[in-house]
Amino acid sequence: MALPPYVGLIGKTWHYGFLTFCGLVFLFLIAPILVIIPLSFNAEPYFTFTEGMLAFEPAAYSTRWYEDIVNNPQWMFSAGNSVIVAVFATLLASVLGTVAALGLSQSHMPYRSAIMAVLISPMIVPLIISAAGMYFFYSKIGLAQTMPGLILAHAVLGTPFVVITVTATLVGFDHSLTRASENLGAGPTRTFFKIQMPLILPGVISGGLFAFITSFDEVVVVFFLAGFEQRTIPRQMWAGIREQISPTILAVATILVCISILLLTTVELLRRRSERLRGMSPG
Repeated sequence: MALPPYVGLIGKTWHYGFLTFCGLVFLFLIAPILVIIPLSFNAEPYFTFTEGMLAFEPAAYSTRWYEDIVNNPQWMFSAGNSVIVAVFATLLASVLGTVAALGLSQSHMPYRSAIMAVLISPMIVPLIISAAGMYFFYSKIGLAQTMPGLILAHAVLGTPFVVITVTATLVGFDHSLTRASENLGAGPTRTFFKIQMPLILPGVISGGLFAFITSFDEVVVVFFLAGFEQRTIPRQMWAGIREQISPTILAVATILVCISILLLTTVELLRRRSERLRGMSPG
């Protein structure tokens, strides 16, 4: 965006200096992630740039580590577990978070602030404390080292994201629409699916995507609750670093980064769509 013509030299210096500072901070944060992408195409089994890579020799680059993911049964098994856990945890978190947000949006709901604090506490409490508490609780009821227990634990971590995004969507919701629907004879279920759900759907999907990313990348809870048969991609990456260092880990990390970027882009597009539906200018 061009600066207004009345901005003086000091204003322009501050503006472009601020943009430069923000760019440097962004580069500092993103550089460690970007470095792993070219390293994942290293033809040699090293975690560093070889002389051939620095000279951009074609022979120094290879997709052998991506092929190793497909050909390695352990990686494919872990990938399957990650997808299963993430999908079911996301569905459960989306349902629970949406219902909770709808309840908290009601003006007659008592103790809304306290309930909201409890619902988002998994985002605030240190993860290792939550994982330890889940382990002791799930061990008592026989859910430790089981797939249902791991799904429930990940759903607990993902629900706060759904609650926050749906609650934010409901801030600009016109409740006169639901009252009009009830006056025309529609029941609560029909009103929800025909009136409320289409308008809050971008918030629900956005929260679900955040829950999916959280579940797909989670490793601390997996350490406490998962057995060998429930290992996920992050757990397999950790085992690979400790037991057998291989650039396959870099290839998996690159794929995870690409998935995260795709999902976050989708979240941003949904946020803009939600603003348009509420009559706001996307920004």
